[in-house]
Amino acid sequence: MKVKVISVLEDNYMYLVIEESTRDAVAVDAAVPKRLLEIVRKEDVVLRAILTTHHHWDHARGNEELVRLCPGLRVYGADERIGALTHKVTHDQELTFGAIRVRCLFTPCHTSGHMCYFMWEDGSPDAPALFSGDTLFVGGCGKFFEGTAEQMYTNFTQILGALPKETKVFCGHECTVRNLKFALKVEPENEIVKKKLTWAKQRDDEDLPTVPSTLQEEFLYNPFLRVTEEPLQKFTGKTDPVEVLRTLRAAKDNFKKPKERPNPQAMLAFDWGLFSPFLEKK
Repeated sequence: MKVKVISVLEDNYMYLVIEESTRDAVAVDAAVPKRLLEIVRKEDVVLRAILTTHHHWDHARGNEELVRLCPGLRVYGADERIGALTHKVTHDQELTFGAIRVRCLFTPCHTSGHMCYFMWEDGSPDAPALFSGDTLFVGGCGKFFEGTAEQMYTNFTQILGALPKETKVFCGHECTVRNLKFALKVEPENEIVKKKLTWAKQRDDEDLPTVPSTLQEEFLYNPFLRVTEEPLQKFTGKTDPVEVLRTLRAAKDNFKKPKERPNPQAMLAFDWGLFSPFLEKK
């Protein structure tokens, strides 16, 4: 099982998962059809299905065009709002694509119909993969648009948190640096957060993805998975894990990026009045 990480739009990821023996492939969150089909042709595979995590346009907007361009293409998802949906899936339902096995994991909260996809191949030494959409990010989680902290806590403890710790996490957006800046604010003494943030900034500078991480790693630096830890309870002023999660999400929603320092040359230009002619009212 080969996973192609495809950067699209502002910070989205879509994925092409290839069954290497048959050269069949499935896509996850096929938002940009042209880009996806370029990769399909380059990899010389046949696109058999689309797995959509949720209905938001930046994850599902390519479905209709792909179904039109690829007759017989199947579109899986848990929400009737997903465009061109052909197969509605339910929690714990299993799908098979050649040697690739898929377990559908229902994780409502970001949207009421959000589905994650856990993939593996029987007998393969490779770690399984989780396509977590906007439920779980590297170092963070999705906003609670259509759900509650109780739901997200269940998602993290009973559903995603119960998966094998070596599971690779492929999320829906590249927002690792900002997530880890918030994690560092929450746990300023966490050396693992500091190390991961330094690494993520370097990847960002080189325009390289920070996915995948692993579930085991996430439990060490992702504050939303660490709600029973003392520093998290101290930061939020709560002890109940659900209340810690709720308070954390509210704090993250209000978290601002550090202000960029003004360009020194621009500041000199202002001091010298060079911009004055442009700023004067006509």
